[in-house]
Amino acid sequence: MYNNVVDAALEAFWAKGFATLRFNFRGVGESEGSYGGGQGEAQDAVAAVSYLRGQPGMQAAPIILAGYSFGAAAAWRAAPQAGALEALVLIAAPLQMMRAGAVAPARNIVLIGGSQDTFCSAAGLKDLCARLGKTAAFRVIDGADHFFGGYEEDVTAALGEMLTAAGL
Repeated sequence: MYNNVVDAALEAFWAKGFATLRFNFRGVGESEGSYGGGQGEAQDAVAAVSYLRGQPGMQAAPIILAGYSFGAAAAWRAAPQAGALEALVLIAAPLQMMRAGAVAPARNIVLIGGSQDTFCSAAGLKDLCARLGKTAAFRVIDGADHFFGGYEEDVTAALGEMLTAAGL
């Protein structure tokens, strides 16, 4: 939860005035539990969205579920159980971990990857976007690999622009 890409995404959300909640999955850092094979972590994401919705002033607020790398795969799996989402943001989603037939229910789906990412190829991201249809948009950051070292400002800018284009 504390890395350069998550921080870059948070900057974009904060610039747009969104309240944010970040958390570690079970067994990561000082959190309790142990690795849940992806499904357990999706349950963690659903629980986080439920917690956020229960906070004062959040009942009518748009909810965006975002994840980076493994967190993007967990967000993808969580989205169908997370309730109404204004957007699903997947950054450097490890495409091989995401079921091909599943389509996440969200009004907007934002996909961001790097041109040098070996876990989330630009071609794979483009294919996923096409499968998702008109609710999805993608951006490939030229030169960036899976970890976006040196490209954090590009992630923040791309996410901010894509949220604006989605009307958020």
